[in-house]
Amino acid sequence: MLLNGESLTLECKRAKSEVPKSVWETYSAFANTIGGVILLGIEENRKETDITKRFQIVGVDDAQKIVNDFWNTINSDKVNENILGSRDVNIVDINDKQVVSIHVPQADWRIKPIYLNGNVYKGTYRRNHEGDYHCTERQVRAMIRDSFEDGNDGVLLEHYDMNDIDIDTLHRYRTLFQYRNDGHVWNEVDDKTFLKNLGGYIIDRATGKEGLTMAGLMMFGKGLSVQERFANFRMDYLDFCNLIGDERYSDRLTYDGRWENNLYQFFSRVIPKVTADLPRPFRMEGIQRVDDTPQHKAVREAFTNAIIHSDLLMDAGILRVEKHDDKLCFRNPGLLKLPVEMIYEGGNSKARNPRIQNMLRMIGYGENVGSGFPTIISAWKEARWSEPELKNRIEVDEVELVLPIPIKRNEDANDTLNDTINDTINDTINDSVRATYTIIRLNPGIRRKSISDMSGKSIAAIGRHIAILMKEGLIEHRDSKKSGGYYAK
Repeated sequence: MLLNGESLTLECKRAKSEVPKSVWETYSAFANTIGGVILLGIEENRKETDITKRFQIVGVDDAQKIVNDFWNTINSDKVNENILGSRDVNIVDINDKQVVSIHVPQADWRIKPIYLNGNVYKGTYRRNHEGDYHCTERQVRAMIRDSFEDGNDGVLLEHYDMNDIDIDTLHRYRTLFQYRNDGHVWNEVDDKTFLKNLGGYIIDRATGKEGLTMAGLMMFGKGLSVQERFANFRMDYLDFCNLIGDERYSDRLTYDGRWENNLYQFFSRVIPKVTADLPRPFRMEGIQRVDDTPQHKAVREAFTNAIIHSDLLMDAGILRVEKHDDKLCFRNPGLLKLPVEMIYEGGNSKARNPRIQNMLRMIGYGENVGSGFPTIISAWKEARWSEPELKNRIEVDEVELVLPIPIKRNEDANDTLNDTINDTINDTINDSVRATYTIIRLNPGIRRKSISDMSGKSIAAIGRHIAILMKEGLIEHRDSKKSGGYYAK
């Protein structure tokens, strides 16, 4: 540990004859971050650049006394919770010197924050690579929110009612709900009752007050209502693929007044964009081609996870999806509630937004509670792509999931349909036009807007691709200009 130096998970202190007062700040910081080890009896020379010489093992004078004093203090009112067990504090003999080793695990999300001296706002610390730092009130409030067993999205939003719901969004959802849940009794009820059943609308029995919950407004609300109540929260999609010259991005979806910026519309609009370029190996079930692959399902799972784990009340929180030539990135505000190793193992999940989670689950997204990340890992292994990376970005209070995607996707996919397309299209036509042709071939009768949505390219760009393909005689437009679509010849 010493050869790696002090870090996010290691703190060294000299501590000759007593427990240093700063130990308690580090205890709080480790517990509120990702855990760590405190070593007492180690002296650090911060001016020394050679890491092998930077730390000197000086030992403590009376290790047992220090250990006893430590236990006496941690079991007093110095800290609000003692999260250590007997095995977490040890005396280690090194070169005839005694070092006290204190292992501090990450605290369970239900008991955070861990704080000092009975004052949650002045006594709460977190850890970064520079050491322990005093948490802001905003960070403390976020930990307190995360400690609620029932999540945050069921809170009644006073003065927000059905007038704040975008009915078109809700009815789109209900259409898909009915398709996925044919014969369900909820299909027969009115919109307000339907929302109540989903957890999007609530009546407080104690006060008689009623209105939308956070989940109801965020999922189906009108854009202005969402902006008014959650001015701190933003949704953003950026496509950085195939940039030319000084282009900053090739496509973007953010709040611009042209769509109702609720979570369901954002999800529905972005999913086709992030999955459009994933390889679809040729596979048949009976006489029907099956285009849905484990990788497509994994991307939907990643997007769903980003939504249900977002801290919607965080200041300047951004739910951000990025598409790059070689990867997809999903970022959500709020740190991981569980240790990273537990998430990799699967079987554990505690969404910040359980009602939104249920809303998405009822239409087929995020169905396997607690197995989302292992599902993603498995899909990427099956495709023999680089392993996804889950990052707890403590310095900016956000989680990022990076899904690497090989640039030469068609070669890796061994897609026989692409072989046919390559034989059909001459070598002078670029990859973007080929992608448009592929979409048309797989979706006979498709219109420009749908091609744009699926490819992530602008309608103007799709228009240029179509002109090239029609000039080459590869596609044709059938039926009327209003109702017709494009077909591969």
